[in-house]
Amino acid sequence: MVRNRRTFLKNSAAGVVAAGAPLFFRRTAHAVQSANERKTVASVGVGGSRGRYNRGGQIAMQASKLGQTIAVCDVDQRHSREFSAKFDNQLHMYTDYREMLEKEKPEIVTIGTPDHWHVPIAIAALKSGADVYCEKPLTLTIDEGVQISKVVKETGRVFQVGTQQRSENDLKFLQAIAMVQLGVIGDDVTAHVAIGGVSKGGPFEATAAPADLDWDMWLGPAPKALYMDERRRMFRWFFEYSGGKMTDWGAHHIDIATWALGKQSTGPVKISGNGQFTPAVPARFDFVRWMAGDLHLPNAFNVATKFDLSLEYADGRKMTVHDTYRSEDGKTEFPNGILFEGSEGRFFVNRGKLTGKPVEDLTEADRKRIHDKVVELYGGEPTGHMSNFFNCVDSRRDPVSDVYSHHRTMTSCHMCNISLMLGRELRWDPVAEEFLGDDQANALRTRPQRPGYTT
Repeated sequence: MVRNRRTFLKNSAAGVVAAGAPLFFRRTAHAVQSANERKTVASVGVGGSRGRYNRGGQIAMQASKLGQTIAVCDVDQRHSREFSAKFDNQLHMYTDYREMLEKEKPEIVTIGTPDHWHVPIAIAALKSGADVYCEKPLTLTIDEGVQISKVVKETGRVFQVGTQQRSENDLKFLQAIAMVQLGVIGDDVTAHVAIGGVSKGGPFEATAAPADLDWDMWLGPAPKALYMDERRRMFRWFFEYSGGKMTDWGAHHIDIATWALGKQSTGPVKISGNGQFTPAVPARFDFVRWMAGDLHLPNAFNVATKFDLSLEYADGRKMTVHDTYRSEDGKTEFPNGILFEGSEGRFFVNRGKLTGKPVEDLTEADRKRIHDKVVELYGGEPTGHMSNFFNCVDSRRDPVSDVYSHHRTMTSCHMCNISLMLGRELRWDPVAEEFLGDDQANALRTRPQRPGYTT
């Protein structure tokens, strides 16, 4: 990373000097408990040798070290067997989470399924009496965020979202948030977010589903579709199951930018910009009719590939969201990360670096202030993300990645996609949680669910 305020970086691979976190923290951990005291854990969606995203298995293993894992549920029986083998084949195995919740009654449930299943399974787990750790992005639609927030409040259960940037990555992101909120780069801060794009893919050919994979259950509330390996493995590039990079990396970086700007309990009032979709999506395609089942798209990736968007808040603050950020003068470009610009400087953060002149100029007194602010933001000395969840299960406090702030983050992500789908500027009421004077946009806040799989 270059070391002055006028030039920043040309791209992430062009001679960037990585800077480590400027502060050091004492990490606390979850208290070790005896086997009899440990909470029972059941994990839904654990990935395996036939999958591409195996984060569900990773969080399940993390939870098993802090609790007592008793059951695994996966629509792919091979994945359940592979996971159970790590526990000497002692786990009870299921393909239907509803049966598992009824028979096992776990105290904790981890969810690492494809995105379109997150909220239905989470709601069922909460209503069964379990505390829940669910991978991001939590929601498929804005309305799902409203639903899950309501259920968490009604049940009083502890809910952690798997946005690990709030706990991990050497606390670079927490330090960045602290720097912004402490005024290190002055006032009138704008966050520029880059989250990468998606390449085209397809059309793909349908094949027979593996005999030990319940494909209908994998689809669940999503529209009926023929099996193809690409839909299962690359589900994030299909709107039927996810939201592309906007909800994949956006759930991480837009989340951090939202927190830094102090917007966790509200949202933008206007979104504008432009972008493009994969070649499978015709120009001026009617996404409202498609979501309603009246139109069809090829068996191919269909999410946004390129985008440059601006989200504006009631107080005038802004966040911009790009596949690749490029400054107007052409001197600054990066494909993944957040650039915070204020009246007195700017700095950059991603998972590998926290850099810029304001970072280099920090004094020991500044570092102490930032440390104290991070502890305040976190609600105590930072821990690992799963440890934070288990600690909050014990204390009954909201964890660092609570459902309410994540709903606001995901609303911004979904608004970005809706603006791209409709190809126009949108106005939003963050209190009523609805678009102003736009029936099509409001129709896209939700989507139909297949009979038998409704929440």
